Amino acid sequence: MKILVLNCGSSSIKYQFFSLPNNTLIAKGIVEKIGMKGSFLKHEKEDGQKVLFEGEILDHKIGIEYILGVLSSAKHGCIKNLEEISAVGHRVVHGGELFTESKLVNEDVIDALEKYTELAPLHNPPNLKGIYGLRSLIPSIPQVAVFDTAFHTTMPKHAYMYAIPYQLYQKYGIRRYGFHGTSHRFVSARACEILGTQCKSMKIITCHLGNGASVCAIKDGVSVDTSMGFTPIEGLIMGSRSGDIDMGAVTFIMDKEKIGTKSTSVLFNKHSGLLGISGISSDMREISEAANNGDERCKLAIKMFDYRVKKYIGSYAAAMGGIDVLIFTGGIGENSVTTRAGICEGLEFLGIELDDQINNSSRGKETIISKNDSRVKVMVVPTNEELMIAIDTQRIIEEHNNLC
Repeated sequence: MKILVLNCGSSSIKYQFFSLPNNTLIAKGIVEKIGMKGSFLKHEKEDGQKVLFEGEILDHKIGIEYILGVLSSAKHGCIKNLEEISAVGHRVVHGGELFTESKLVNEDVIDALEKYTELAPLHNPPNLKGIYGLRSLIPSIPQVAVFDTAFHTTMPKHAYMYAIPYQLYQKYGIRRYGFHGTSHRFVSARACEILGTQCKSMKIITCHLGNGASVCAIKDGVSVDTSMGFTPIEGLIMGSRSGDIDMGAVTFIMDKEKIGTKSTSVLFNKHSGLLGISGISSDMREISEAANNGDERCKLAIKMFDYRVKKYIGSYAAAMGGIDVLIFTGGIGENSVTTRAGICEGLEFLGIELDDQINNSSRGKETIISKNDSRVKVMVVPTNEELMIAIDTQRIIEEHNNLC
């Protein structure tokens, strides 16, 4: 089965094309600057051959048309015709409380996703554009929605509720939803494969650390808590997001700066986090370089980032009654040796003991970086959300076909 995975952003479409069940990545690429000047498609085949197409890509439908065209082209493609595509899997950020697992896209699913756009106004609308665009171009190909929030629907009510008037939860659905669920699910399952154990008997903490960052507590194979909340701003310090902050400070800033809700959202989503503290960048690599050159604010930003992750690890170990495996993933988690060391420092009382030599040589590859006698296995597991989406898509399509 050949599965196309689409991840549609506001002005971009990332795609990967898989052959299952052997999990072979046949091609991948990205369409950028949709609706802007200088829009283009970058495409890479399995053999590493790369090609760039420039053109007027006015909307997501045209972007998908470009993708389908290059996949099936005689010169650069990897299929003879579009009928070789068995199904398309879409990353959908928000599934609310309704979607506890991936779903075959139909009118009921689309209606529900339209409803949830107010919960994820920056993400769900472009996700829907991808679904609509593909449906208009190739209506016969089944589509599957894979939700970032679905993995976290197993959280108990005492973990996902906020201490606000209960009527606000009933009226607006204000609660912790959590995100990065596909990544947390993939790396926890992959770690158990590597260790030769069953997730259903493990207490795992996964740290997805990138420009967006979150921690997840996974007990017996299911999410029991996660750091992101009603929106992706809550929790850890991120590239440009503040993470946890006193609501009193938010209203104080709004009053003093005389700004409304939209400007406040921009302030805490786009100008805070590592960028706000360092004053230099939202990129940990640039911040680390400046810190090594003596920049005190960058040193502070790094310490704050590490400390926040450390606190969540400790609290989730307490919530689960222990920890068996600690996983680092995402751009920072997979590649920053110093970040992993900084986070793990002082957690020896939990049984977390890094092997410095292995940690220092481990970047972007599956590795156990703890000492042999460490009670907790500390691992680097590169995430692969697209493969997880493809696997889910195959499963949903096969289940549907069996029912038919």
